Amino acid sequence: MAMKAVLLDRPGAPDTLRIGDIELPAPGPGEIRVRVHAASLNPADYKIMASGLPAWTYPHIPGLDGAGVVDAVGPGATRWAVGDRVYYHGDMTKRGALAEYALASAGASARIPDGVSFEDAASIPTAGLTAYQALHRKMRLREGQTLLVHAGAGGVGGFAVQYAASIGARVIATASAANHEYVRSLGAEAVVDYNVDSLRDSLMEWTNGEGVDAALNTVNRATAQADLELLAFGGQLACIAGAPENVADFKPSSKTFTVHKLMLGGAFGHPKAEAELGEMAEEFITMYVDRGFRSLVAETIPLEDAPAALMRLAGRRVRGKIVARLV
Repeated sequence: MAMKAVLLDRPGAPDTLRIGDIELPAPGPGEIRVRVHAASLNPADYKIMASGLPAWTYPHIPGLDGAGVVDAVGPGATRWAVGDRVYYHGDMTKRGALAEYALASAGASARIPDGVSFEDAASIPTAGLTAYQALHRKMRLREGQTLLVHAGAGGVGGFAVQYAASIGARVIATASAANHEYVRSLGAEAVVDYNVDSLRDSLMEWTNGEGVDAALNTVNRATAQADLELLAFGGQLACIAGAPENVADFKPSSKTFTVHKLMLGGAFGHPKAEAELGEMAEEFITMYVDRGFRSLVAETIPLEDAPAALMRLAGRRVRGKIVARLV
């Protein structure tokens, strides 16, 4: 039996993707097969596609984040039954969620509560769980603390701003001028236009010269390096797109700080870590409902439009999340 999918025949940019048919996958030990209802797009999708991974077989199917209904259960995946509504962050070494059916780790998957749409659930895994892991599990952000969030209008940034605001932390975020009102609506107290304003000057004025207690960097190594100077004494920096290169030589040497390097995909292949990923997914989506988080789904598209949408995403001018709807 064949299914429709977004296919990558060789490493390359999103404009090399095509829509085609491929054989329906069968779940292996510890896996579930999901009838995908929605799959969200992430920068990691097009970044990994550019060079591919050694473990891939072609044609490859991109897409890290999926949500749908369990269609088949592999050996040992006793936690799930056919018909369960689930969402998950996928293993980047395997075929992904931009297809009518996809395989997912039973341990890393989580149940979708009643009232949460498949589109909203699919928007969460990479962006929401990264923000949650950084702020809650790693930096243990607390009420009253100050937080810098880079790219507050993006997926990770948007969830980070909402989480921090929900626990009573104070947030300063970066965003283009067109997105300032939007980022404030998510809970940011101050927003800096990274195109024209001095982040350092604005942040130091906002913190009365102390620096921030925590920073979440989603941009690159260079800005992560610069963030070290923006931390308060004892501050923490969580990095997603590259850690600072010169932590050991950072001056002044009397300033103490902690750096966290995050990568959700590193959990796969380690059963305990996969289970923790599933636990985080259960915790976060419960919080998403209970605290009334705002949906970050900015646009829904048909599967056929995913290649073009990934090209737009690569231009780094997309607010919130783009989600492909399959059912």
